[in-house]
Amino acid sequence: RWCHPMAVTRRPPVRPLRKPSSRYHHGDLRRALLEEAVRTITLHGVDGLTLREAGHRLGVSRTALYRHFPSKAALLAAVARDGFQRFAHALASSRDEGAADAALQRMGAAYVEFALDNPSHYRVMFGNFRSQCEWDPELTTEARASFQVLVDAVAMLHGRGRLDGGDPEHLAYLIWATVHGIAMLAIDGQLGPDPRTQALALAELAGHRMGRVTPAA
Repeated sequence: RWCHPMAVTRRPPVRPLRKPSSRYHHGDLRRALLEEAVRTITLHGVDGLTLREAGHRLGVSRTALYRHFPSKAALLAAVARDGFQRFAHALASSRDEGAADAALQRMGAAYVEFALDNPSHYRVMFGNFRSQCEWDPELTTEARASFQVLVDAVAMLHGRGRLDGGDPEHLAYLIWATVHGIAMLAIDGQLGPDPRTQALALAELAGHRMGRVTPAA
């Protein structure tokens, strides 16, 4: 077909390039970043987490990212603080859900369950704690609040004459150190083929032995 040299060839309109799809949709970006950090730590460990990659996965700009967390350390501190808030709630709920005399056994089980259900949170909470507090001063407060739940339970039983021993806080540290060790062994897979069952049994035993609950009069 003959075509005039000055004829205008119509071309389809050029569509603008689309941005990569985003998993973040105008919600709570801070919360989304925390969840992405926990997901990454679960899959690749703490060393596999970077702010840049977290932002890329969510499809947000660096500006938006750094508005909430200026560094990886700040993000990890926020993950730890979030973990301690959940941890304190789990311990308090277990303490209050049954007879006072069995509070330590229930709290020991809740402690282990939290670690097994949230291993990424747990590792960040108790790893490099002092340096994380430099990025988030409230982290110390949240960590202390979770420990205070245990101290209050021990003090309550001690005040009722149901516990032997001296200072309730010292006894709480002893119980905490014991159950923390059980939890770490469990999430590291060092308690046999069924670490959950083994860890819960050990936590219950620790509650009995370390607390030394005396019989009611």
